[in-house]
Amino acid sequence: MWPSIQRLRQIHRFFIQQGAYPVLLSTALAISLYLGRVIQSERLTFLFLVWNLFLAWIPYLASMGAIYFHQRYPRKWWLLLPPAALWLAFFPNAPYILTDLLHLAHRPSVPYWYDIGLLITFAWTGLFLGIYSLRLMQGMVQDYAGGVVGWMFVLASLGLSGLGIYMGRFLRWNSWDLVFQPQAVFTDVAVRLVNPLDNLQTVGVTMLFAAILFISYLTLTAVPAVSTRRN
Repeated sequence: MWPSIQRLRQIHRFFIQQGAYPVLLSTALAISLYLGRVIQSERLTFLFLVWNLFLAWIPYLASMGAIYFHQRYPRKWWLLLPPAALWLAFFPNAPYILTDLLHLAHRPSVPYWYDIGLLITFAWTGLFLGIYSLRLMQGMVQDYAGGVVGWMFVLASLGLSGLGIYMGRFLRWNSWDLVFQPQAVFTDVAVRLVNPLDNLQTVGVTMLFAAILFISYLTLTAVPAVSTRRN
């Protein structure tokens, strides 16, 4: 049976509230640009971008699942734990696509400007997915613990994301390694964090991307508050 008009309106409203339409459009543009490149070059050169974008969608979908349970069962906070854990594990994958810009290079089969647009679109979409998902998670934390704790959660999440980007780009760890090789992951990271002066790259990359993500988060989440109305 087809869903009722009322149900479709509820779904539409939910999608608007969670920012689903902009990220869907941005994803569609990114995939279209990639397919156009494949047709032009007859090569799958940037196939990893599609995979990385898929990983970036996981924390966003996890946050939507968490907000669904939060709205439907506001007192059953334990229902949020599985999607919240999934979100935390995969959250760094969203802004990680920013580092894929290092693959930009002149290639004879496709114009340079096209690859610039392609990589920027994927990077922007991943960043957008991460920021939207973090905003949803912050809102739920604020509902339970207040605004101060909500912002502490944001800072902690962005710090861990900066570290996650370093782990993915330089140590080549993946989110699922937290499940299959947790001891190896934590040992590899702990060695660097215990001796930060001997591992300046770890500290530098973590702080740099945490700062970039924080400013991006403040900028993009402030957009709805911008108004041209006179006080």
